[in-house]
Amino acid sequence: MLRSLARAAATHHSWNLKLAPFSSVSHTSRPPKPTTPLKPDPKKSTAAAAAAALYDEQERIRQLAADDKNPSLDVGRNGRPLFTSSPSLSHLSRNDVCTYFKLTKDTLNAVLPEGLPVGMVNEFQDSMRTALLVRQSFLDLRDNFRRVVDPPMWSSNGKGVKVRKQVVLDGPVSCGKSIALAMLVQWAREEGWLVLYVPKGKEWTHGGFFYKHPQTGLWDTPVQAENVLKARPNFSDFKFNCDFLKYNESYLKELPCQIFDPIVLGEGAGVGWLKDADSLAIPEGTNLYELVKTGIEQTHAAVGVVVRLRKELSLVKDRPVLIAVDQYNNWFTFSEYEEPVTIRSCRPIHARELTMVKAFRSMMHDDMMVGAFSHSTAVGKLRKELPDVPVDARVMFPRYSLDEAETVCHYYLRQRLIRREAFSEENWKKIYFLSNGNGAEIRGLVPFMR
Repeated sequence: MLRSLARAAATHHSWNLKLAPFSSVSHTSRPPKPTTPLKPDPKKSTAAAAAAALYDEQERIRQLAADDKNPSLDVGRNGRPLFTSSPSLSHLSRNDVCTYFKLTKDTLNAVLPEGLPVGMVNEFQDSMRTALLVRQSFLDLRDNFRRVVDPPMWSSNGKGVKVRKQVVLDGPVSCGKSIALAMLVQWAREEGWLVLYVPKGKEWTHGGFFYKHPQTGLWDTPVQAENVLKARPNFSDFKFNCDFLKYNESYLKELPCQIFDPIVLGEGAGVGWLKDADSLAIPEGTNLYELVKTGIEQTHAAVGVVVRLRKELSLVKDRPVLIAVDQYNNWFTFSEYEEPVTIRSCRPIHARELTMVKAFRSMMHDDMMVGAFSHSTAVGKLRKELPDVPVDARVMFPRYSLDEAETVCHYYLRQRLIRREAFSEENWKKIYFLSNGNGAEIRGLVPFMR
């Protein structure tokens, strides 16, 4: 009965539904997805940036070539000449301080065949000119060793400048220690000195093959010994191919050996030990050139020859001898090498335990030697009194002074690292105080001068 009543009610009430036109119906569908912009191709962007940088570099080279024909642009601070007219580092005087000394790639490759410091290479590449700032700190260093060879008239006990045969250059990072050391080596070689230059002392304590010699109890590094003595291929713009033998060949042929004790042989790099010999005789009449050639040709004798060469250099009297070591602070800390103690542990080997480092590190002698600290190698701060180094040997090398920074900024303006419309005394002083006289930071900041 209930079902019949429901049917009757449904029939009686008609549902009048009016459908709206299709176009007026509001749909509640999902909103359309936002269109994502196409991502630029990183390879194309990099190529475009590289092409633009190459064009800017070529345009700058063209402009600098045109500027070289206009001497009126070579103006430094206070209207002084920007470049010195001195023909060599030996002729530089106090009047040349805060000017630039021009060099050539051929001269650098000939006088510094071992290679240039990284800071010097970066300076040449960024400024697009092989020129260096003449600093009073370098002149003091040069004159110190000049007085060692040619003593002054005044007494050492008087009021004259103290002369040091052994010098350790220390100072803040990027203050110019390595560049000053390289300039000193160039000056000494142009004066006819016999110079053993180690531009990367860290390489003596890192990399290569190492082993403990059973007779000496020290650790030999034959690969490093061969690198010190012989030529190495390098195709950088500012490096030739050779080390100690190349530049000093004529001098070494004139100097006879004065020690004829047999040289202890060791393990050759990659070839093991000799089976029938443990020493190498040095016949009388051998000169230093032949001694070095022996170390190059016989890998088992390389380390022994380097150690013997150090002793022979102390006995040379015919010409001044200078030993110059950059990154010298790496020889007062632990090396990269480790000695196995147990199956699960190793003992770090200190640099003084390396045969070559032990032979060259000490400054407790009468030879001329200069070492430069390199804080960019992250050795850490060393104590003031170093073992095997005289107490008064350390010399603090300063960062740029205000006058030097002004000259440097005028030089970068001349080399188009700074836009002329942006250059002002206020701007370059802001950069100087911001960088605290750090040469590398000044060079990196001046292009942003606005």
